[in-house]
Amino acid sequence: DGASPLGVWPIRRVLYRPDREPAPETGLPVAPLAPEDGWCDAPGDPAYNRPVRLPYPASAEQLWRQDRVYDLIVILGHNDDPPVSPMGSAIFLHLIQPDGSPTAGCIAIHRQDMLDLLARARPGDALAILPAEPL
Repeated sequence: DGASPLGVWPIRRVLYRPDREPAPETGLPVAPLAPEDGWCDAPGDPAYNRPVRLPYPASAEQLWRQDRVYDLIVILGHNDDPPVSPMGSAIFLHLIQPDGSPTAGCIAIHRQDMLDLLARARPGDALAILPAEPL
């Protein structure tokens, strides 16, 4: 989508919607989502680019969504050690919209591709976002 930050980002952990998905087979740390889970995207807030419980007093993205794109979320180590405001927050690998529409900066893939990737993923693995090759 042209907005994902270029670089090599460590894969931190996986979150999943337990009401829609079983825990995925993976060597990565896995945790279920809950309806009150959010991710702070408010520059300047002490919880910037960190998980929070909703409602949260600053701007925060809701992770328990009606669409299915966050049924599986891979948390990437982008701007998290420590987070620097406003260098970007909530850069995830998640499921693609059925119409293939672009994300706001995340990486989105099809469910089976996600499951295949997670089955091979281990602690210490990273995801590389590289510039597109010229045509």
